[in-house]
Amino acid sequence: MRIDGWILDCYPCPRGMALWLLAPDQSTHKLVDASFRPAFYAHAEEAAMRRLAHQIGSQFRANCRLTERRDLWQAKPLPVLEVAVHEPLCFPAAVRAAQRMNPEARLYNSDLLLATLYCWEKGVFPLARVEAEATEDRRVVALACRDDPWALDYELPPLRILQARIAGRTRVNPEHGPRGALEVEAEGEVHVLDDADVPAADAFARLIKRYDPDLLLTAWGDSTILPLLLQQADRRRIPLRLNRDDLAVQRSRARSFMSYGRILFKGSATTLFGRLHVDSANSFIADKCELAGLWELARVTKLPVQYAARTTTGTGISYMQMELAWRDGVLIPAQKAEPEDLKSPDELLCADRGGLVFTPRLGFFDNVAELDFISEYPFIMARFNISPETVNCPCCPDAPRVPELGYRVCQKRRGITSRVVERLIAKRIELKRRQRSASPKLAQRHTLQRDALKWLLVCCFGYTGYKNARFGKIEAHEAINAIARETLLSAKEQAEAQGYEILHALVDSLYVRKAGATRADYEALAAEITASTQLPIALEALYRYVVFLPSRQFDDVPVPNRFFCAGEDGAMKVRGLELRRHDTPPLVARMQNEALAILSGAHDGESYARKLEMARAVLARYLECLREGNVAIEDLIIRKRLTRPPREYQKAALTAIAAQQLYGSGVRLRPGQTVEYIITQAGASVPNDRVRAYALWEGWHSYDRQKYSDLLLEAFQSLECGSRELSRITPRAPCMRIHPADAPRQTLLFPADS
Repeated sequence: MRIDGWILDCYPCPRGMALWLLAPDQSTHKLVDASFRPAFYAHAEEAAMRRLAHQIGSQFRANCRLTERRDLWQAKPLPVLEVAVHEPLCFPAAVRAAQRMNPEARLYNSDLLLATLYCWEKGVFPLARVEAEATEDRRVVALACRDDPWALDYELPPLRILQARIAGRTRVNPEHGPRGALEVEAEGEVHVLDDADVPAADAFARLIKRYDPDLLLTAWGDSTILPLLLQQADRRRIPLRLNRDDLAVQRSRARSFMSYGRILFKGSATTLFGRLHVDSANSFIADKCELAGLWELARVTKLPVQYAARTTTGTGISYMQMELAWRDGVLIPAQKAEPEDLKSPDELLCADRGGLVFTPRLGFFDNVAELDFISEYPFIMARFNISPETVNCPCCPDAPRVPELGYRVCQKRRGITSRVVERLIAKRIELKRRQRSASPKLAQRHTLQRDALKWLLVCCFGYTGYKNARFGKIEAHEAINAIARETLLSAKEQAEAQGYEILHALVDSLYVRKAGATRADYEALAAEITASTQLPIALEALYRYVVFLPSRQFDDVPVPNRFFCAGEDGAMKVRGLELRRHDTPPLVARMQNEALAILSGAHDGESYARKLEMARAVLARYLECLREGNVAIEDLIIRKRLTRPPREYQKAALTAIAAQQLYGSGVRLRPGQTVEYIITQAGASVPNDRVRAYALWEGWHSYDRQKYSDLLLEAFQSLECGSRELSRITPRAPCMRIHPADAPRQTLLFPADS
């Protein structure tokens, strides 16, 4: 039989790889591909590899042979033992056995996702349109892909979607307090399951059977909805069939972890088989880029949809690099293998620096242009071939040098990272071009696709220096930063040479102004900088005015990331203000947003002062609502991330008090999780009276009017700074670099024709 459809799900099963296809008529088909033989490699002494082959072969159904493969860091091929396992379900056990039998052997390709490895071998990817030929007992004979992961206007499968959410406090973790009824929506109908007449698990099972959804789209489904339904079904012996396959629902544990100095929390995951489950409350990409962005991410990374929804975009970029390595015949280590090169203290001080940041000119400035390098760090990787294996390669001793650092960059081969980012950049640029002439619906989809690709590109730079990256190397990370610093300095000097005033420079962007300059003048400057630096820079925006703000502690000390701008169309760009913070109460953020909307109509200092008087009326209205008690309690919620378990806090900080209240009510909290609370009486002598956890809120509590009034006034004070800066004495101090380069200036890395 021949089946035409989209790949919905793929996972190892007892007979091979299970492949679920969704046909155009919305029928689903489960096929089994028994031809898949996942392989890993082991490197040791030849005699040890022969012993390992005999041991593995006798314990598992596996083909073992000695062969050679490329190691990314070595010039000559590496002798390895290839172990191809007949049954994919036995692959992890075979890897563990190899580690146990020879702990000294180094393993490669041993911890890859089998679904992704299957996609690499068969030339397919999640949600791809394929044609499959199968026998009567549903065994795959042939599989052909009729799709391209780099296509722009691709056809998506006709998914049947069932949404599930908890009524009421949708943004608050339902594990922290009382929960409302379960709301289920499918095909435009909303069903409320409240256990009143029929157990929720029984009603949910009937809805699953009735609608047979391809996708369960939930809010808090991973941690709360599906686990509670499964518990109730098990307790009452209700047949709740969440999977389409006869397998148990897969559950992973929640955990706290440290990343770049911050404590983060990764929630548990509930993964289904034959049916997709996406939890918007537990998926960064689905939250930021919606389903269109998630589909784009799964297609280009070839990660299973449910895994792509819950993992980081860094994992996605890592798998894209590993696919290229796999296709090149390069071994993929289970752990990072390349150590940092030895450096003297002086070399380390020169190399261990980030992007270049200037202190801004304090004050109010009109007719300001923002020139922004387009995806600068990815473009540096692509344009200058910066990749972990190309920096300081042994084959090019006379290669051009990286500014300041003197690192060499390979001229004989393209780096894996360079090849990955150039495809992402090209697709993102083409989506932007098509977006201009697309219909509103298609334009919105392209925007979400571009956002998903943007997050991949953002992670690409960080992964070059990530301590656990398979192909990471800190020298590549340092080289990218060095080129970016040199490029920004070059752009700054070129602008100043043409009479432009530099107000601020921040890693990959310049804020410049010139009396009487027009949009055409700024675009011409951008074109000249692009030609000289070999990196594209564009006029990101032309602002009516920009206000660079001082620090909160000292009103004469500027900070790089506190400012706001009003564009030609009135759109505001805000950095460092309260409305950008995750812990700002919605009331304060809304007041600041309304005030900025009024100030966006200003064109110069005089009109700004007039608009500020109107904005003060907005502040007065919010203060009056607070005093009269006419504020919804949801608008006063403060959200904070825990840095430790509740019982380990030593001081009675507001966050610690709220966490301990939840702990006392039986809620299990971990570091990295977020708690929500209301300030009830900030100055109370009894700590427990100072705040109340929002999940435990009772109507008889009152909020601290004075404290919330202070938060409103503090948020408005930033806008007052714009008026105060108008009266500052001129001339102003010049823009200064925060990270000066002590080394002599050098020319840019490569000549234009390299």
